[in-house]
Amino acid sequence: MAIRIDDPADPRLALYASLTDVALRRRFEAERGVYMAEGAKVIERAVRAGHRPHSFLASERWLPTVEPLAGEAPVYVASDALLEAVTGYQVHRGALAAMERPALPSVAELVADARRVVVLEEIVDHTNVGAIFRSAAGIGADAVLVAPTCADPLYRRSVKVSMGTVFQVPWTRSEDWPGDLDLLRKQGFVVAGLALAPDAVTLDAFSAAGHERIAMVMGAEGDGLTGAALSHVDVAVTIPMAGGVDSLNVAAASAVAMWELRVR
Repeated sequence: MAIRIDDPADPRLALYASLTDVALRRRFEAERGVYMAEGAKVIERAVRAGHRPHSFLASERWLPTVEPLAGEAPVYVASDALLEAVTGYQVHRGALAAMERPALPSVAELVADARRVVVLEEIVDHTNVGAIFRSAAGIGADAVLVAPTCADPLYRRSVKVSMGTVFQVPWTRSEDWPGDLDLLRKQGFVVAGLALAPDAVTLDAFSAAGHERIAMVMGAEGDGLTGAALSHVDVAVTIPMAGGVDSLNVAAASAVAMWELRVR
C-alpha cells in the first residue's frame, strides 16, 4: 500500500532517520529487531530469502519496482529531497526497506553440513564484512561465523557492499568466543588462523594437505587475530607475499584463501 509523505518529521519514518549514525543505528536497530536493505535488487534478495519487510521508503520513480515486493507492508513514498532529509544522505538507489531480523541458528546448526566455514573476529569495517560475504557467496564457502566483536553483517553498508549475499550465505554470531572454535574442532573441522605468526605455514602448503572440513579464522584489519583466538587454532596460515608487502586487506585475503581452499 503506497502512502505519500511530505513531512520529514512524520513519526512513521522514525526507522529511517539518521541512517549514517553508526552508533545510533547499532543500538536502535537491535532494539527494534530490524535492519535496513537499500536498493531494489538488495530488497528483492532479502524478500526472496524469506525475510519479512516491516515497511518501505521509496521515491516515486522506484514505486513500481518496490510495491510488488511489499505484500501487506506499507510503502512510504517521498521526494528525493525528503529521503535525504530523513536518512542523512542521498539515497542513490531510491528505495529502502526496514526488514525484520531473522532468528539466527546455533553454531552447531550452522556448520552441520558445511565443509568450508569462514570465521570473522573483530572486523569492524562494514565494507570489509560485506566484501567477505560477497566472496564467500561467489567462491563457495558454506557458512560464516561472526565473533561478538565483529561488525553487523546486516548493517546497511555491509548489506549494500555484499550485493545482498548476506541473505544467501548462512551465518550466525558466536556467543562463546573463542570457545566456539573448540566446538568447530569437535565437529571435525581443522581450525586455521590467517596470521603472520612465526610458525605459520603457507596457504598452498595447507591446502595441499587436503583437509575435508576447514574453518578459516580471519582477524581485524590492522592487528589481525587476537592472541586468544590464535591459542584456539590448530594451525596458523599465511599468504606468501612479494614486493615488500607483508599482507593483504582482510577482504582481499579472504577471497584468496577461500579460492585456494575451495572444495574441488
